[in-house]
Amino acid sequence: MAEPLLRALARVRGLLLDDAALVRAVGSGRRRGGLPRWRRVELRYVDLKAGRRLQVTAYDQTQAHTANHEPGDAAAAAVDTLLDEPFGSWHVETATHTHQLRVTKRLDALVHTTSRDLPAAAEGVPDTQPRPHDRTKRRLLPEDDPVLAALGFLDAHGRLKPSRQAKYRQVEEFLRDLAPVVDDAVATGRLHRPTDEDPLRVVDLGCGNAYLTFAAHRYLSAVRGLPVHTTGVDVKAQSREHNSALADSLGLAEAMRFVQADIGSVELDQRPDVVLALHACDTATDDALARAVGWEAPVVLAAPCCHHDVAAQLRRSPAPPPYSMLTRSGILRERFADTLTDAMRAAVLRTVGYRVDVVDFVESKHTPRNTLLRAVRTGTSGAEDVRRELEELTGAWGVRPRLSELLSAHPA
Repeated sequence: MAEPLLRALARVRGLLLDDAALVRAVGSGRRRGGLPRWRRVELRYVDLKAGRRLQVTAYDQTQAHTANHEPGDAAAAAVDTLLDEPFGSWHVETATHTHQLRVTKRLDALVHTTSRDLPAAAEGVPDTQPRPHDRTKRRLLPEDDPVLAALGFLDAHGRLKPSRQAKYRQVEEFLRDLAPVVDDAVATGRLHRPTDEDPLRVVDLGCGNAYLTFAAHRYLSAVRGLPVHTTGVDVKAQSREHNSALADSLGLAEAMRFVQADIGSVELDQRPDVVLALHACDTATDDALARAVGWEAPVVLAAPCCHHDVAAQLRRSPAPPPYSMLTRSGILRERFADTLTDAMRAAVLRTVGYRVDVVDFVESKHTPRNTLLRAVRTGTSGAEDVRRELEELTGAWGVRPRLSELLSAHPA
């Protein structure tokens, strides 16, 4: 049932300022007659050396802008400024609930609230009762989750192994990036609302031992209560056998399947809704992105691994003046190749109808391969200025992105 927008936003304000309960919030879209300054904003609380801060990351058309605000007046001022922007929707995750606010054409608010403790969604008013201050990090997938135990994250006493802390942090931060993208895509109609008859279809290309595959499936299905079917693809028979046995032991044989196939040739029974490609080596990431484009997948999340292809091209091509210092040293050339490769991948995806954010999904101390390409299909043709800039960039450096070659050979 619709309600006055200002009243609903006032409740959202309380959720955003509750540093003990807020997990993550996203403002996006535009309401009728308005144009926000930012395309998208994300809010979460982070614990820094100086103390807890409200971190606000605002995305324009080309880059992300991050600012940290001290709880109290500074955080309240930042939140008030964002709530004044004419965003079309707000997605707010707390420790206990998920709240989705959508602005109607009449400029009223529709609020959908789901308990994170129950699989079934319930309509209602967001719970803004005060909670005890708790500086413990809220976990999207609890440390004692049975999936983490099956994946070998826990010791014999059910405690997280010190050797798996970094992997667990990768899981948590990846889920924090996955959840709002899926929710926004469903809210805007780019993804269908999953049902038992038509579940959300997720495919992980190059899944390996599939710890992120299992974690994503567990979070979306058990924690968020969405009907999900997940397929993991890897070229190794050992991966298929190991992951299939693990899925069977967890009672997920009907909801998850693993196949042995090359990314470039795998065939699926139905087109996927969400394509994941996490740390696929070198041009395997390009293979995965090309398949996602060919399937017209609404949501794509790719965390690239090594970038040997462009680095090799840079060794063969003289750098355009005055940038020879960027490639003269081997280590600088490798690092520059990383940046150049992912910049070109993002540009190519934009030219074929995707909105792309390039973000760090976890701190570099947990993994040096912490870049995440987060793409949502808009269906609009790529901007001509992006295409022109990409051609100028590749021409100046004498490189050819593998993703462009794949898409040229197999146009969608």
